[in-house]
Amino acid sequence: MPAARPLLLASASEIRLQLLCSAGLSVTALPARIDEEAIRASLTEEAATPRDVADALAEMKARKLADKHPEALVLGCDQILAFKQQIFAKPESREEARQHLQTLRGQTHKLLSALVLYDQGKPIWRHISEARLTMHPFSDAWLDGYLDRNWPAVSACVGAYMLEAEGVRLFSAIEGDYFTILGLPLLPLLSYLGLRGFIET
Repeated sequence: MPAARPLLLASASEIRLQLLCSAGLSVTALPARIDEEAIRASLTEEAATPRDVADALAEMKARKLADKHPEALVLGCDQILAFKQQIFAKPESREEARQHLQTLRGQTHKLLSALVLYDQGKPIWRHISEARLTMHPFSDAWLDGYLDRNWPAVSACVGAYMLEAEGVRLFSAIEGDYFTILGLPLLPLLSYLGLRGFIET
């Protein structure tokens, strides 16, 4: 059995890196710098679906890193929060986080987590997982206390919540894979890596 291929992660997400390392993979994080906001806006103008937006952003990140490291196995990731006809990005301020959570409370939204894997400079696998999350109709007073305790940590998360922390208290129901909600559909990725012989099974 050949040695496991090292993986380059085109993401600055600490939780994604932690999940991959905890699963026993050899991973190096090298965030790919792309103008996500401009790309998202352009795709939205073209009436792209949230799934298409997530997939395109994950691919662009993987491709940018693969262009610099064509010999490497490169993983691009992106997560989109979709509510009604709107796509939510990471909040840029505490006030914007408050507005996002006020909009989402008492409602059900979707998280779409996309993965695109490159090898030898070419895309070889892609996957999108979806989860549905329903929030409690929490009060403004509780919301302000939540932000007091969790800002700015949640600024790195779409929806301004971290399900692995106090953000779990925002929700009354969750349908979908836990890893999808954290932004990395880990089980399909591990299955593919094992099937291709990139990791030992």
